Amino acid sequence: MKIHAVGGYNEVGKNMTCVEVGGEAVILDMGIHLENYIKYTEDEDILNINPEELVDAGAIPDIAGIRHLNVKGIIPTHAHLDHLGAIPFQSQNFDADVLGTPYTTAVLNSTLVNEKIKLKNKIKTLTHHSVHPLSSNIKVELINVTHSTPQTAMVAVHTREGIILYANDFKFDLYPTFGKKPNFERLEELGKKGVRALIVDSTYAEYAMKMPSESVAKQMLKDVMLGTNSKGKAMIVTTFASHIARLNSIIDFGRKLGRKIVFLGRSLGKYTHAAESVGLVNFSKEVEIVKYSKKIKRKLKHIQRDGVHKYLLVVTGHQGEPKSTLAKMVDNKMDFKFRSEDHVIFSCKTIPTPTNIANRDYIERVLAEDGVRIFKDIHQSGHAAREDLRDLINLVKPEHIIPAHGTRKMTAAMNGLAEDMGYKADRSVHLMHNGSNVRL
Repeated sequence: MKIHAVGGYNEVGKNMTCVEVGGEAVILDMGIHLENYIKYTEDEDILNINPEELVDAGAIPDIAGIRHLNVKGIIPTHAHLDHLGAIPFQSQNFDADVLGTPYTTAVLNSTLVNEKIKLKNKIKTLTHHSVHPLSSNIKVELINVTHSTPQTAMVAVHTREGIILYANDFKFDLYPTFGKKPNFERLEELGKKGVRALIVDSTYAEYAMKMPSESVAKQMLKDVMLGTNSKGKAMIVTTFASHIARLNSIIDFGRKLGRKIVFLGRSLGKYTHAAESVGLVNFSKEVEIVKYSKKIKRKLKHIQRDGVHKYLLVVTGHQGEPKSTLAKMVDNKMDFKFRSEDHVIFSCKTIPTPTNIANRDYIERVLAEDGVRIFKDIHQSGHAAREDLRDLINLVKPEHIIPAHGTRKMTAAMNGLAEDMGYKADRSVHLMHNGSNVRL
C-alpha cells in the first residue's frame, strides 16, 4: 500500500491525498488553495479557468505524480472549496466517479451548473455509514462527524491491506446546533477491526484544548445580536456561506429582533439553495436571497429608503474579499451609507494569510472611520484541537499516523502529539510534504 501526499501537506488548503493498493487507487479530497485562488482570480467562487494556470498559481494541486494511476473513485469529504474546489479542474484526468454526501454533491453540482462546466465524471451520492465498493479491492465508507458545514464525513478506505481512515476537517462536537453528533461508536468499531493508518487534520494540533461546541458560538452570537442596543441602527452579519448551522442561528436571532432578513451575495445563495435541495433547511421561507450585484444594489437602495433598522443583512465578505458584497458596500460601490454605531458582526475568524489580513484590515479601518461598531471573532472553529485529536487516536488506535491539512508547524505539532502517545518518528508517524509518498 502506498499513500501519496498530493496537496495540503505544506499548507492549509489544496487538500488531496491518494491511497494506492493492488494496482488501483482512490483520491480523497481535491481542493483549492483559497488564498492563491482569490489572489489569482480576485473571486472566491469557482470560475471556468484553465487548470494549468491554476497549478502554476499554486491554487490547485499538482497531480503529475499520480496522473498515471488507475483511480477508482474521488471522494470529497465535505462541501468546503479547499476540499472539493479543484474537482471541476482536475477530476477529468481520471476515469472515476465522484462520490460524496447529499449536501456535498449538491454544492458541487450547483458550482458546475453556475459556471457551465461539464464533467465526464459521474457524480454519485452516498449516505453516511454505508460501505460502497469501488472495485473488488477497495471499498469506501463515509462516517458522520461534525464540522462547520453539513454532512461532513471521515472516510474509511477498506482494502485487502487494511483500513485507512482519512480524518481531515472535523471536530468532536457533543452539542451541535444542527445535524447529528459524531459517530463515535463506528470509529471505535473500526479501531477494534484494526486501522492501518490515520491521515489526520493538524490545523489546531498545537492548541492544548478541546475545541468548543458550535452551541458556544451560538451563545456568543446571541450576546451580540440580542444583548447590544441596535435600535435604529443597521445590523450586518458576515460569516462563512457554507456554515448552515451558523446561518440558522443568525436567522433565529433576526426573527427575535423582529427584523426582515436578507441574504446578499452569490455564495450565500449557492450554499443555501444546495441545503434546501437536499431537505436540510427551508431558509427561503423566511429569508430574501439576492445573489447578483445589480439586484443587490437595487435592494440596498430600497432598504435605505425603507429604514435600515427594519432589516438584518447577512452578506458575503467575512475575509474582506474584494469582490464580496461587504467590500463593495464599504467602497461605496453599492451606494450604501454606513452610519455611526451601525453594527457589523464578523461571525468568523480571520484566516491568517497575508492577503486576508490585509483585506480585513482595510475593511475594518474604513468601517471604524465611519464610527461603525465592529464585533469580531464571534466564532468557534470547526477543527479539532489537540485533545480532540488525542481522543480520536485513542478511539481508532491506528498502526500509523500521517499528519495532514497544515503548514509544517501544524503537522510538526501533530507529529509531536503522536510521539507523546508512543508513536515513533519515521516508523509509525510520518511527516510528509506535497509530492511525497509513504509505502506501508
